[in-house]
Amino acid sequence: MSTDSSTIKRLSSADLPVILGIVNTAAKKYGGVIPADCYHDPYMTGEEMAQQMTSMIFYGWSEDDKLIGVAGFQPVADVTLIRHVYVLPEHQGMDVGTKLLDRLKSLTRTRRLLVGTWAAAYWALGFYQKYGFDFLPHKAEVLARYWPISQRQIETSTVLGMELEP
Repeated sequence: MSTDSSTIKRLSSADLPVILGIVNTAAKKYGGVIPADCYHDPYMTGEEMAQQMTSMIFYGWSEDDKLIGVAGFQPVADVTLIRHVYVLPEHQGMDVGTKLLDRLKSLTRTRRLLVGTWAAAYWALGFYQKYGFDFLPHKAEVLARYWPISQRQIETSTVLGMELEP
């Protein structure tokens, strides 16, 4: 007899190695899709992730005590940014990302959620649109205002948003 041992929990800096492993494993899908000058292997270093974790909160989805998906959020000014939603490839399409987004949405204290992603990452765009995010006009201005990213990343990314009920 099997039992459901799925859980969602807030993560800490102690979880950095496993968060980084999930991000770098799932981000391999970007290879050959996003511009070559924007793709690195590994996609993110431990130092980069540790720096980003100082300004955001991560949650993780575990099954059988194994972390298989992560998502972060970051309040910035009048919005909340959804950051680094990644699920291990063998667990994608099983609502892990949706459950993580539901948790982040429930914790959000602003009325607007934004997510930035690579414009060529069609699977990510489809996921966010299915969840209810819409493309925003003036993406360059929005990305530059809320994300500390390079001009090249602004050129090759897009931004989607969602208004939350008061």
